[in-house]
Amino acid sequence: MNPLALYYFMLCLHLTGACIWGGGHLVLATRILPVALREKKAALIQGFEQRYERIGLPALTTQVLTGLWLAYRMLGNSTTAWMSAGGPTRVIQLKLALLAGTVALAVHAKLRVIPRLRDDNLPLMAWHIVGVTIIGVLLVLAGASLRLGGYPIARP
Repeated sequence: MNPLALYYFMLCLHLTGACIWGGGHLVLATRILPVALREKKAALIQGFEQRYERIGLPALTTQVLTGLWLAYRMLGNSTTAWMSAGGPTRVIQLKLALLAGTVALAVHAKLRVIPRLRDDNLPLMAWHIVGVTIIGVLLVLAGASLRLGGYPIARP
């Protein structure tokens, strides 16, 4: 496969993963969560999570792998390039920090919140859902800023 075709393929995989991950969490946060909170039914969240996890986690994994590949393609393997404070590096650093936040919330939810989720402690899960959704939207916006010249977060 020629390099440009490979780049395009990886970018398409990355964007598809972003659509699935971000879109799924937007549906959860704006459609499922309000009903679950209003009706005090944790089962609505649990049902969505069980069905969505089969496509959401592979989408997130795809985003991580293709995102690292795309960042490597942009910055190379120089530690200096990955640690610099200018240009696209700042956006990539932001995306890595947001990814760390996503992973932290997801692991905490998976190990601590979801196993104990009941109708009476649903608000704790709601905070996780809102947090992951906001981070997901910020990841999409940061990625778009790379394609649009990096304004405003990539400017020194």
